[in-house]
Order: sequence, then structure tokens, then C-alpha cells
Amino acid sequence: MPSLLTEITEISTALGTLGRDIDDVLGRKPTELLNVAPPVWSRVVAAYQGGRHSGSFDTAFANGAAFLAAEEGLRRRLPRTIEWKGIHRPPGDDAIPADIRIDHVYLVSCKYLSRVLVNAGPARLFDRLLAGDRRTADNWFAVTAPIEYRGFYDAAREVTGLAELPADPIHLTSDKQQLLRRALADRALPIELQPLWSVLCHKVAAVSAERWSDALASPKAKLHLLWRLLRVSNATYFVLGTDGATHIRLRVASTWDWDQDFELRSLAIEPQSAGQPVVVWRADLLDRTTGAVREIVGHVEVRWSHGRFVGTPEAKVYLDVPHASVAGYRPLADEQETLPANEQKPLPANDQDPTPPDIAVQGRLWG
Repeated sequence: MPSLLTEITEISTALGTLGRDIDDVLGRKPTELLNVAPPVWSRVVAAYQGGRHSGSFDTAFANGAAFLAAEEGLRRRLPRTIEWKGIHRPPGDDAIPADIRIDHVYLVSCKYLSRVLVNAGPARLFDRLLAGDRRTADNWFAVTAPIEYRGFYDAAREVTGLAELPADPIHLTSDKQQLLRRALADRALPIELQPLWSVLCHKVAAVSAERWSDALASPKAKLHLLWRLLRVSNATYFVLGTDGATHIRLRVASTWDWDQDFELRSLAIEPQSAGQPVVVWRADLLDRTTGAVREIVGHVEVRWSHGRFVGTPEAKVYLDVPHASVAGYRPLADEQETLPANEQKPLPANDQDPTPPDIAVQGRLWG
């Protein structure tokens, strides 16, 4: 279920495209706005009236208004229907991370203070290159570093003194997982476990990078992976949000457009370890129009979904350069509008979920 801040930013972005005052459109639910259930609408209206999230409302609403006015957007043509995706998740590959659909044509992704591109299972990313929708519940730590993983678990079992934990981590039930996570205090790992955790992270990162590189056996595979990482699809769509200091208002090129404008020269993969297993990816491209070489850099963090030993490990893909600088991400205006100083917020740290109280809000993750 989306958080209140997600509901606020996505629905306010949608409302901004109606060309009316924010007080007016929130006074009565517009008939053009679809798929917003009465309880959701009531929460959003109450949040607006409460005033706590005024910065989030104003910024998201301004993005919708800018999309209405943009020549590459709605070109001042008022929408007839605005569909909110909400909790709905389409089956299969969700190549376009749309949160809003306008007039059955314009797809809009809302991205407020998040540089997460994809949140996938490690096997789906490193082995299958994000192709297809097959999922697995395999523990990636145990798959890639079985000896190091078992050593870390055995030591954690000993340090915490939890005799009720099974001897083999494969038999950890959900309640025992939570018990172990709480005992490890998650962000304050006992000093006795830190060297073993570091060794485990290093091995998982190295094996993940090796498997990823092996799967990228051809230039075509590398290009298609880059498109999937960047969420470049067969259709054009739009991204509206903020990156902390400026609005993000972009048109994302289709694969057709991208292939005409750019040539992928190289895609490098390198393991790192920085508190979590990390794999850095770096793409070098030729801009066919200008002849300049352009670079896109990002990284993947492999982690348990809900703390050490809890849930299925995930591979979270981050973008490490500004969105507007990415090949194929074209700003809707020549200059990106700067947020007012009192609404500027830093991007959240990569190992945290972005949950500050106002404009620093989390749009839906792209994946």
C-alpha cells in the first residue's frame, strides 16, 4: 500500500495537470481523476488541510502544471481522464514505471527524492539481466558465498546467545529471522561480527560482478541491459519529481529514439564493498549528434529486504549522476527550475528509505 506521502505527491502531480487552483481541485474530487478510492481521497484532502505537507503538495502540483504547459507534454490541452495507478501492479515486466496515465496515452512516473532505478531479485538482475518476470526466493548470500554466509550466521548465533535458533540458517522461520535481526541491532553490528560481515560482503560483491559480467556476453546484451536499468522502453514516457534542489521534469526517450541518438561504447562492471555488497556499473556512450562521449554511472546494493537475515535478498539499482544528465532523459524545458530554498532537501543516503517529513518524499520505486 502506498504511503501517505506517496499518495500526496502522485495525486497532487495528477491534479496539477487540470489547470486549476489547488484549493479548487481539492475542494471536490475532479471527475477526470480515476482510480482514487474515497478513503485515499479523504486522506489526501485531510493532509492538505492539516498543512504539515504543504511543501510536498505545492511542489508536486507545480510539476503537474508544468507538464500541462510543456510543449513536449500536454501543450496546454486539458486532460479528459487521469488514471492513478495506486496499488495496482500489472503482471509481467513493468518496463515503464508509470504512476499516472493521462488520456490513455501520456504515461508519467513520479520520482520524488529517489535515485533508485530498479529494485529486483539478485538472480533476475545478475543472471537474467532483468529479462522476463520470473522470480526466485533463493538466498543470494548463500548462493554466492555459502562458506562466508554460514560462518557469519554461526558467529551471529553464538554472539547473540539465541539457543533457539536452528543450527542451519536454511531452517530460519520468519519469527526466528526477526528475533535474530533485533538481537543484531541491524545498524550497530557487534564488533565481533564486523570482520566476518566484511568478508561476506566482499565475496558476494565479487561473485555477483563476475556472474553479471559473464551474462553480458555480447554488445547487444549490454545495450539491452542498460536500457532496462535506465527504464528505457519501446514507448516514450515522462518523469516528474524532485532531486532535492530542483524539479525533475523529463521525457524519457524510447529505444527507437535512443538508438538513433546514442551508441553504447562500453559497459564496465566492478565489485566494491561499503557496508553492503556493492557492484558499480559504468556506461560510456557516444552522442551521435554532438560527437561527445557521455558517461552514466550507478551502483547496485545487495541487501536483505527487511534487515539482516530477514526476507529475500534484493538488488537495488541506484543512479549516481543527476537524472537530467543521463543520455535519453531530456528535460521538458531548457533549464530545470530550482526549488525555493525552504523546500530544498538533500537526497537520502543510499542505505536508508527516504522518509523525511515534507518535500523529501519517496515516489514509487522504479521496479
